[in-house]
Amino acid sequence: MTIIIYGITTCDTVRKARVWLEGHDVSYRFHDFRAEGLDAKRLDGWVGKVGWEKLLNKASTTFRELPDNDKQSLDEKKAKALMLAKPTVIKRPVLELGERVLVGFKPDVYEQAVR
Repeated sequence: MTIIIYGITTCDTVRKARVWLEGHDVSYRFHDFRAEGLDAKRLDGWVGKVGWEKLLNKASTTFRELPDNDKQSLDEKKAKALMLAKPTVIKRPVLELGERVLVGFKPDVYEQAVR
């Protein structure tokens, strides 16, 4: 099974997840949103599996700095457009384990997922 972790290199939570994976000898590929972007098909797949509400990080600096009209009346279509335009509003990390998608980092969840 191919494991891909999505995020940005400067995110502390992404760093913790990568250290955890490496410490447990789990091989993975890292995909940096800033450097490599994010395609609509992949985002659609994530939204279908976990929902846009879980993916959109309203506590992120990027989200908080958006104009009020971009933050109001959010629905799936508007949220997906926002996440594609500004991937740093996506809660990190996003971990793909084959068909499974995990959002955020919790060591106990990762432990169960990589077994």
